[in-house]
Amino acid sequence: MPCATPSTLPRESTVTNTLINSAAAHRERTPAQHLLEVRDLTVTFPQPSGAVTAVRGVNYHVDKGEFLGIVGESGSGKSVSSLAVMGLLPSSAKVGGDILFEGKSLLNRSDKDMSKLRGDGISIIFQDPLSALTPVYTIGAQIAEALLLHDSKLSQLAANTRAVELLKVVGIPNPERRAQAFPHEFSGGMRQRAMIAIAIANNPRLIIADEPTTALDVTIQAQILEVLQKAKELTGAAVVLITHDLGVVAGNADRLAVMYAGRIVETGTVDEVFRAPSMPYTIGLLRSMPNLATAGHTRLVPLEGRPPLLSNLAPGCPFADRCPAVIDACRTTEPPLMQIGDDPLNASACIRVAEIASGELKRGEIYPVPEPVAPAERADVEPENVMAVTTLKRHFPLTKGAIFKHTVGIVRAVDGVSFEIKAGQTLGLVGESGCGKSTTIMEILELAKPQAGQVIINGRDVATLSAKERRALRQDIQVVFQDPMASLDPRLPVQDIVGEPLTVHGVSAKDRLKKVADVLELVGLDPSMASRYPHEFSGGQRQRIGIARALVTDPKIVVLDEPVSALDVSIQAGVINLLQDLQEKLGLSYLFVAHDLAVVRQIADNVAVMYLGRIVESGSAEQIFENPQHPYTRALLSAVPVPDPAIERSRTRIILDGDLPSPTENISGCNFRTRCPLYRLMDEAGQKRCATDDPEPRLVGSTLVACHHAENTDLMAPALT
Repeated sequence: MPCATPSTLPRESTVTNTLINSAAAHRERTPAQHLLEVRDLTVTFPQPSGAVTAVRGVNYHVDKGEFLGIVGESGSGKSVSSLAVMGLLPSSAKVGGDILFEGKSLLNRSDKDMSKLRGDGISIIFQDPLSALTPVYTIGAQIAEALLLHDSKLSQLAANTRAVELLKVVGIPNPERRAQAFPHEFSGGMRQRAMIAIAIANNPRLIIADEPTTALDVTIQAQILEVLQKAKELTGAAVVLITHDLGVVAGNADRLAVMYAGRIVETGTVDEVFRAPSMPYTIGLLRSMPNLATAGHTRLVPLEGRPPLLSNLAPGCPFADRCPAVIDACRTTEPPLMQIGDDPLNASACIRVAEIASGELKRGEIYPVPEPVAPAERADVEPENVMAVTTLKRHFPLTKGAIFKHTVGIVRAVDGVSFEIKAGQTLGLVGESGCGKSTTIMEILELAKPQAGQVIINGRDVATLSAKERRALRQDIQVVFQDPMASLDPRLPVQDIVGEPLTVHGVSAKDRLKKVADVLELVGLDPSMASRYPHEFSGGQRQRIGIARALVTDPKIVVLDEPVSALDVSIQAGVINLLQDLQEKLGLSYLFVAHDLAVVRQIADNVAVMYLGRIVESGSAEQIFENPQHPYTRALLSAVPVPDPAIERSRTRIILDGDLPSPTENISGCNFRTRCPLYRLMDEAGQKRCATDDPEPRLVGSTLVACHHAENTDLMAPALT
């Protein structure tokens, strides 16, 4: 039966009733019209090298109670267009067209008039809540401020009381105490909830959510989206959700607008756009995104190239240089949005839209699936262990006192982790932020004697290595970091960045240059680019440079620390395909650390799920994703959005309570029981066992599971139905 997880939102409260009554009263007195209407919006930023038109003739509308999703790659103009609606663009920006809210133009209004509207009529939830919240004021004071600005009759005491109730509405535990906390004392998910509380405080008619879940784990993302939907229901507000995650849009939005190069290139109902996209760019986005429901069974289809520079657009369709369906006419005239079928809301900006809509130009054939590595090119590897980690621990003392320091606690960052990696295979290490994934790989990469436990690489125990042996072993294990720009020295050309590991190991300059050229070609970069600097490359190209640097010493093991999380979904596919091809050609073994489970499903052979410094479930990727046994694994999988509206609407999510506990907490028994949905479904004896006995990993089916009641996970909602 479905999991009976209690909602984090109360059924009745003063704030809830106030929001519902206010929204109902507003609907009765507002005439029938579009709540928000954007007409031919243009936004231009003057630059010394030439003006940049970031938004070019955008038209859309939002009706009362409607949920509109705006998607596109970075730099497509999504956020700029919404900041224009809020009147938050810099004074140097030149805004053209018109923006109507409740029939009244927002352009050319004074800042005083816009300040009255912001938070009351229109509110916004920013991408980074830590930057948006004032660090020197408590969360409660900032919510109360939003209330007092728009209601002069409200007393400070009433505002403080309502701030506490709003925190309760958005699911903050212990709201009375948390209202007195400062932003840095909140986790990322709690800060975003506080931002939503501020956004709904004055019953706005429109909420703009600008990438509200980008930096969050999937479990917290699911909580935030549930809170956003609840806020929409309580206030009756319309929502504009800006995101690059098509799965988030599929499960929440009513209509969709796809932006590219500063304009909308496709729009329509979510069902129609996902079922039958008519713009090649939309088709490419959908084909390139890993889908948890299908990942691992077919190769991803990359969307090659990068968006054009908006400062110097060539004539014709801006997508022409990246479009596999391009014809000569595409390069002379930029197509307008053209209606598709009988519904005026469904439109696409493509010269060949009629061919695509009729099926003459088949959607599945526009982007051909890349060919796999030919059998003759695949490396022969023996199925032996190249890495074995046994009961690895890394605890940090928590000290107090400036002069006479004393230990007041222990941070159990890694608390007995064990796994193996075989030659030519990939182990996916997954879990929420703060579970110990990065600390685990740092302990391995240090190649020093661990605090406790054992690390064996290529048959050598790292604790027994001399300094010379340790340095030689570093050639066999390399790393690719999460942020390609931060991990590349901006002062060095690519040939020096990629060749640096060879310099460390004493390779001659002549051999070094030849090896750099070979490895750049191997990762799909032209060796002639070796003299360029990192800022001259796109995000995907920079990550390829990072991969080239890791491969230049001919390693046997590559540690991949969130290698695609900083990339647009269109670029991710190419990097993932490259990693798979390199593994098959060179016989590499990967330790792939990620929080995106769809990406892990695409590339991993085996999976280990971490929680609070421990592995709670491990086994083959197929078994873990098809039939997860641990309640935490099942909750993680149920929270991953799938870019398919039909699947998303039929799924039952398992919402975990609160955020990941601190690794300093000493939780008796099972450390997951404080958030475990299965624990609440157990009888008294079962709960007592969870509270007193720390579960050891045991074989359930074909996976190792650290759970007393793994056989009862069927009581919870399935992960993907």
